[in-house]
Amino acid sequence: MKNLIAISAPSGSGKTTLCRELQRRNPEIQFSVSCTTRPKRDYERDGYDYYFLTEKEFRELIDKNELVEYENVHGYFYGTMKKTVDEAVATGKLLLLEVDVKGAMSIKEMYPSRTVTIFIMPPSIEELKVRLHRRGTDSEERIKKRMERLKTELAYKDRFDYVVVNDNINDATEKLISIINSQTKQKEC
Repeated sequence: MKNLIAISAPSGSGKTTLCRELQRRNPEIQFSVSCTTRPKRDYERDGYDYYFLTEKEFRELIDKNELVEYENVHGYFYGTMKKTVDEAVATGKLLLLEVDVKGAMSIKEMYPSRTVTIFIMPPSIEELKVRLHRRGTDSEERIKKRMERLKTELAYKDRFDYVVVNDNINDATEKLISIINSQTKQKEC
């Protein structure tokens, strides 16, 4: 049974919004809270959105082999706790992992019979730029870095099990629900 749902997308594609909507519609889907060294945004909560760590704390997790995957993205580390994934594998509970493209591939490689990977695409590159500016959380320099990384992220797209275009949040959510139901044999999402 596939119960690890790894979702990746370029920054600004709406993956966090989609992940929250999936959880709202099916509270049985557990969200894997990632660790990061990036600064906490005003609206974020430690332990809910991310575990906000210092770089020293993050490197200690790497040294202790406590991360199933990690990556330096836009100058900050992001990673997934191994114990969270192992617990989901042991219990069979649905675990939603919002990870970068390399992280999704690492999880799929480590847990191939348990993982379904989904890549979220923005409707267009221009729309992605608009979304990044509209959310107002990044400087122009940071937006430029995110756009530069886009090419790398898109190069992974065809390695994912599914690609969903997020041109409408409700339509994209319905597509995700359909994929998850077909892959996990869940009756309702």
